[in-house]
Amino acid sequence: MTVTVARTTAPEHGIVRYASIGGLQLEGGGFLPDVTLAYETWGTLNADGSNAILVEHALTGSTHVTRGDTDEEGWWEHLAGPGAPVDTDRFFVVSINIVGGCYGSTGPSSPGPDGKPWGSTFPLVTLRDSTEAEARLADQLGISSWYAVLGGSMGGARALEWAVTFPERVQRCAVIAVGAASTAEQIAFAQAQTLAIRQDPNFNDGDYYGGPIPEAGLALARRIAHITYRSAAELEHRFGREAQASESPLQGGVLAGRGRYQVESYLDHQGSKLVRRFDANSYIALTETLMSHDVCRGRGSLADTLARTSARFFVAAVESDRLYFPSQSHELAQALPGDVGVHLIQAPIGHDGFLTEIGQLGAQLRSDFLA
Repeated sequence: MTVTVARTTAPEHGIVRYASIGGLQLEGGGFLPDVTLAYETWGTLNADGSNAILVEHALTGSTHVTRGDTDEEGWWEHLAGPGAPVDTDRFFVVSINIVGGCYGSTGPSSPGPDGKPWGSTFPLVTLRDSTEAEARLADQLGISSWYAVLGGSMGGARALEWAVTFPERVQRCAVIAVGAASTAEQIAFAQAQTLAIRQDPNFNDGDYYGGPIPEAGLALARRIAHITYRSAAELEHRFGREAQASESPLQGGVLAGRGRYQVESYLDHQGSKLVRRFDANSYIALTETLMSHDVCRGRGSLADTLARTSARFFVAAVESDRLYFPSQSHELAQALPGDVGVHLIQAPIGHDGFLTEIGQLGAQLRSDFLA
């Protein structure tokens, strides 16, 4: 199999590049004949390839972790960059858009074998499939073993799968704000989101490219998700029962004519923002990828599964997280070989605290994990 990496001229740091990794036979029975992975890198890979760190993005994240040679702010600036815990002056940092995404990697909006977007024919991709794809890219980049693989939420699930699937290739693994498997409740929340999109009149079974897109369904899916990303206390503190600007929730000659509460306006805003930057089919594909998350599938008990790992682990949770409860992180840590504790991010915001408050763990990451 011939594989190629597309090269770009300077600037090189934080600029999207593309790699062809060949065909990918999928765990669920599907096949992708010619997979492209979009990725970004920061820093310089040393001569023996021993300073590489893989940062895995969450569900709707992109490859742009930190600025690099661009002015565009990254989504985890407090974690990675010059002088940051993941120091791009010291490490060669890589971020890869997951298979099924819409930021350059092969996904439902990509051309299929017939030249048209995959749409309704795009197959199920599991986290194990995405890990296999990323391993091929690591080979092309000359990385036989990662100094560390880390991520939060779905990114943490991806990091964990790396450490179990390729134990010899992961020296350190940070799993933040996620457990060893998606629970029934997490799958239930996810199904509500995918159905919101599928029931949009414009969805057309996923073959909406070239016509109206299912904006309303995607925005509703994001609203459902965002409620789980934020805590009840944070929503109450920020919005309470306040009306939105001049609108009145208690006035309306017809139900559809009443004004909104502030929290409703906030969720509307979150839905609209995602519609402008994300593909609805990719949202379904990646949500169902996360639903498949179960590091023990076909491998035995959690303790037996994790016994095959050889990485040094760093496990963290957000104390107010009501999507991935801290108890799931404790369960994971207790099953890991050795004495692994759980670092708690003290934040009232909820699940999104893994992004906004990662700076709280900077000292521990430097001293306990990346030293």
